[in-house]
Order: sequence, then structure tokens, then C-alpha cells
Amino acid sequence: MGVMTVTASLPSWTRRSSDLSKHSAEVFAEAEDHPVTVTRRDGEALVLMSQREADGRARLLDFAAQLITVTLDDRGSLAERMSKAFPWMLALSPADRESCAQDLVDAARASFSTDQPHLAIAELTSWKETAAAVAAGLGSADVEWLDDDAAETVERP
Repeated sequence: MGVMTVTASLPSWTRRSSDLSKHSAEVFAEAEDHPVTVTRRDGEALVLMSQREADGRARLLDFAAQLITVTLDDRGSLAERMSKAFPWMLALSPADRESCAQDLVDAARASFSTDQPHLAIAELTSWKETAAAVAAGLGSADVEWLDDDAAETVERP
């Protein structure tokens, strides 16, 4: 069983390098769930993590760089500045751009403070897909609601 240490108030799992040879399947299974620090007597500690985790961290850093660029610009509202960094936001209505900008900043702050890249990446992906759907005309169709009294019951397949 790995030793859990606390660094910057976030959990970290540590294994000895000998565990890789003696219990490799167990260590690899742990690394699929969360990064594992592998300590070595003869060198610097290494971190073993899934490709998904590494990609999420890289995407979060890229997103952070874009947000920093947005914050350095002092011209226009947050939504206007964000639309420069993320041109797909221009497909959204002005009100949705405002919501999107604030949601992205809030999700980024949550990701940074909890070391959970998926929070910001999921929010970014969701808004980007919404913008793509709006651009494709999927958000402009009139919805026809059925009255409960007039609705026909459909049998289950």
C-alpha cells in the first residue's frame, strides 16, 4: 500500500522504485487513478501518471496561458477580451458570451485550486461545443411543446 503524503494540501501517492519491479501491476493501477511519485535512492523522484492525466495538465496550462493573455488586456469587457482569445465564442449570443466568460474563469480557478484539470477542460469543451451547435443552426430551431393532455402515449420499444 502506498504512503500518502500531503503537499500543498493536496494528496500525493508515493511508492519506492522497488515497488515497480515487485508490484508493478498494483503501481500501474494506482497511476491510472492518480499520479504516483516513485522515489529512488540513487536519483531524483519520478512521477508516473496516465497519458490522460498528462494531457489534461498540458491542456490546463495552455488554457491558463490564454487566460493570462486575456487578463493583461484592459480593453473591453471580460467577454469581449475572452472572445479575442477564443473566437468560437463569437457564435454565442452576447448574454451567453458573458456567461461563458465567467464560467470559464470560475472553472479555471476551481481547477487550479484543486489540481483537477478536468473541471476547466470540461467547461471549455462544453461551451465550445455549444458555440459549434449554435453556429450550425441547432440552437435557432423553434421548439414545439406538446400539451400534456394532447400528448400521445408511446409504447416502450
